[in-house]
Order: sequence, then C-alpha cells, then structure tokens
Amino acid sequence: MESEELRKQTASERLSLEEEYEMQQTWLNDEEKCTFIVLDKKLMEESNNEIVSMIGDANLYIRKDGENVIGEIGLMIAEPSFRSCGRGSEAALFILRYGVENIGVNKYLAVISSDNKTSINLFGKFNFVKENESEVFQEVTLSRKVDSEWSSWLRTQTQSYTIEPTEPNF
Repeated sequence: MESEELRKQTASERLSLEEEYEMQQTWLNDEEKCTFIVLDKKLMEESNNEIVSMIGDANLYIRKDGENVIGEIGLMIAEPSFRSCGRGSEAALFILRYGVENIGVNKYLAVISSDNKTSINLFGKFNFVKENESEVFQEVTLSRKVDSEWSSWLRTQTQSYTIEPTEPNF
C-alpha cells in the first residue's frame, strides 16, 4: 500500500509490516470479516507462486440488522497493469456469489470514494443503486438487495465459480 492514490481510493492507512501482520490476525479470527486474495490466473499457471500472482484483494464485512444479513464489499486491484481488464469485475462477482450462497447475505453495500468513478461504474453494472452520499467523507454508498432474479443473474455471470479446499490457517 505504498500508492497514495490507492490508499485514498480504498480509505486505507499506511501500515508498518508489523501492523499489517497484526491486522491479518484480526481478519483471521473475526467471523464478521471475510477476505479473498485476488490472483492472476496466467501468472499463477506460469509461476505456481501465489505471492508473484497476487494482484489485489476483496473483502466482505458482515453484520446483521434484524433479519438482514448485510455484506459490505471492498475490492482492490493493487497492480495498475491489471486494472480495467476485468479482474476486479470477476473477483467482485465471485465474492458477491460467495456471500449469498455461503453466508446468507441478502443485502450488499459498497462504500466508495466519490472520485473513484471506475468502482462506482463497476457496481452500477451489477445493478447497485446509490443509497446515500457523504460530502464530509467524500464517499458514496451503493446498495443492492439480493433477490432470486439477481441471484440467478449472479450465477450466470460466474459459471466457472468453484470452492476449493484449502489448508487450515494458523
């Protein structure tokens, strides 16, 4: 997260390596947070190295509000050469589907920097609508209720979606 532009767009702070490791531990142990590392398939096939193939991450922050299970989605494609070529869209669609099918999310929020037109347009393509806008924080909140029609659309957009077993994290 050395890029000032990226930190601004993701509302992130610069952290030391130690702070990054501490944050990873909080994510690992928090049932209300779900993170996915975005790898480039071609790089992974060529290198067989997850570190070399890593191009970003996608996150879900889960909370309950009455009967609603709300998932706030965050997405970052950190490597500039992999932006605007479909990787973010694919990652977002996969995590949205995961949230619906595995967590029971029935409403999504995307809180985006007001000047991040690329992300605002991306979630617009997924039929998210503006819920509110904060002048103070310079953010727009987009939302999407999950219904059977949208869930069906999501499945058609993610036909290669699979869940693979992983090794336990310790």
